[in-house]
Order: sequence, then C-alpha cells, then structure tokens
Amino acid sequence: MRLTVRPIPPYDFDLSLSIYSEGDGQIRRFEKERYWQVVRLGDKLAFLSIESSGTIDNPKLIIELESVDEISDSDVKTAKEIVDSCLNLGLDLKPFYEHVKTDETMHRLTQELRGLKSPNTASIFEALISSIIEQQISLRVAHALETNVVKSFGDVLHIGRQVYYAFPTPRRLSAASAEQLLSCGLSRRKTEYIREISASVASKELDLEKFKSYQDTSEIVDELDKVRGIGVWTAELTLLRGMNRLDAIPADDLGLRRCISHYYSHDAEITSEKARQIAERWGRWKGLAGYYLIVARRLRLEV
Repeated sequence: MRLTVRPIPPYDFDLSLSIYSEGDGQIRRFEKERYWQVVRLGDKLAFLSIESSGTIDNPKLIIELESVDEISDSDVKTAKEIVDSCLNLGLDLKPFYEHVKTDETMHRLTQELRGLKSPNTASIFEALISSIIEQQISLRVAHALETNVVKSFGDVLHIGRQVYYAFPTPRRLSAASAEQLLSCGLSRRKTEYIREISASVASKELDLEKFKSYQDTSEIVDELDKVRGIGVWTAELTLLRGMNRLDAIPADDLGLRRCISHYYSHDAEITSEKARQIAERWGRWKGLAGYYLIVARRLRLEV
C-alpha cells in the first residue's frame, strides 16, 4: 500500500534521516535516499519504507507499507501518525529559526542545516530503554548493544526473503531472564534496570503515556528521576527523543557538552551547569538547538 504525506516546510529529508545511515538494515536504516523500519499497527507489524519526491520548501514523502496481514484504513491512519511523530513532520522550524536570529552562531548553523528536523522513536518506552542502554558508554558501543537487544527480543517480520525486527515490547523484555540480557552485552546493573522498568510499564505501574498530558517538562523529569535506573540525564534524553519535548536538553551528556563547548567556549571543558546556562539563550528550543550542534559537529561545520 502506498500513501503520501506532506511535512511542514522547510524539511530536508536526506539531512534529517542521515543519522540512520549506519543503522542496521534489519531494524532501521537510511540508504540511497530511502528510509525504512518496522512499525507496530495495533497488533500487527508492517514494513515501512519512505522516499522523498519533493524539495526542502515543498516537501512530499511517499510511504509504502507491507505486511503479512491485511492493512486496513485504520492501519493506514496509524501509520501516518507514526511517520509524522517519528520524523517530526509536524514541527514548524520557522519559529525556532526566528528565535535564534540573535544568536549569531546558532543562526548561521540553522542556515547551513536548514530543514533539519530531529527524529523520534516510535514510543516513549523505546526511547527510555535505549537511553538506559546508552548510559555511560560510547554511542558506537551502545548502538551495537541496542541491536543485540532488538534482534534477541523483538518481534520478527518476514517480507519476502528478508527478515526485519521491531523494538521489543515491555512484556517481552520483562519476561527476559537476566542471563539472556547479559548475553546481549549489557552490564548486570543495566539488566536489572531494564527488567524492572519493563515490568513496571507492562503492569501499568509506570504509565509513560500519562506524561504526554503534562505541561511542565521539569515535572516529568522529576517524576522519572525517582525511578530506579533512570536519573536526570536518562529522563531528559527520553523526553527529547520519545516525546519531542524540545525544551529538554540532556546537559549532563559529555558528547553534547563537547559540541556546545566547540561552538561557544573554544573547546574548553565545560560543566553541565555551564552548558545549561549557554542553552538558556535558545529558550523553549534548547533540545533542538543542541541537536543542531551535534549534527553540525558530525558534519564538521564551522561558523
């Protein structure tokens, strides 16, 4: 099944999805101007492939859905909502660009990276578990561990001769044994966190969906910080990539602090407090501005 969506311009599809150019092709990947991943449409899995047929100022995306099950009109509606959320298609970048015009550095970067939108995970749970895995290790190692977890516990979708994996459900991860998670390369402490949190989400003791109704981002951070295994950094990263709370900035992240320092403090070592102080100039766009710095550093942009 094929459908069309039109993101709010400006939107640079290739730039925004390039972050997945080194992703695992059985989970999610961007390659040759095409992005794909497995999504959950209620109780069924579907293979979702996206290509751009528009421009930055007149964006148009062509989406193809494939499944071993029949795809209903309701499934198509759900797929559109997932794509809109994961690719942040409804985000209007113009207010952000207008806000940072007084910040010469950020203003120049937004001109260089015009149309860049930060992608999100398909669920808050996925963002949370991925953030826990990424605690205190390099992103390269973290992504390898995440791949192991998804391929060990994720539901499988066969499309033709290809095999694809969806992110594991809370129930599936809560049922995993410590030995099974340890075999993925996780530490014993992270194994405990993942099992406990997954069980809490599966039983509804920890209701992640309720946070969507919260107005104050800091209130969500405070509440998640009380959960064993989460902490402020993990909570902020989860809100940024799982709930599109662009006012959240994980300033305790060493990599992000280095990016902020490179563009604003001549590469001097800065504290998380200093990073937050600098980020105040970006107002409610702190998280998005931080993402622009990360991408700019990855592309070796200088302003």
